[in-house]
Amino acid sequence: MVLCGIRIPDFHKRILFSDEAHYWLNGYVNKQNCRIWSEANPQVYVETPLHPKKLTVWCALWAGGIIGPYFFKNYEGHNVTVNGDRYRAMITNFFIPELNNHDVQELWF
Repeated sequence: MVLCGIRIPDFHKRILFSDEAHYWLNGYVNKQNCRIWSEANPQVYVETPLHPKKLTVWCALWAGGIIGPYFFKNYEGHNVTVNGDRYRAMITNFFIPELNNHDVQELWF
């Protein structure tokens, strides 16, 4: 209920939303996150590798526009799994410098 008492002009323009998505490079779709309507038989068994190669993409949206996309890759350009250190590096080396390119006085992230 704290937000109900906040009286900041243009508060809605100061909120930043971010998310990341995983894209499997072999065409696999995580059915827990994506719902697909199809005329094909949903009971068909399709074998997939245990850990297929994937690409993780991060992006942020706010009233000032879009920041990103950011692709999680190592120094050789290979796709990598996101962990705390890589996420912190993205925030420090990509996100904050991108925010500094905009006239941001106060932002809720």
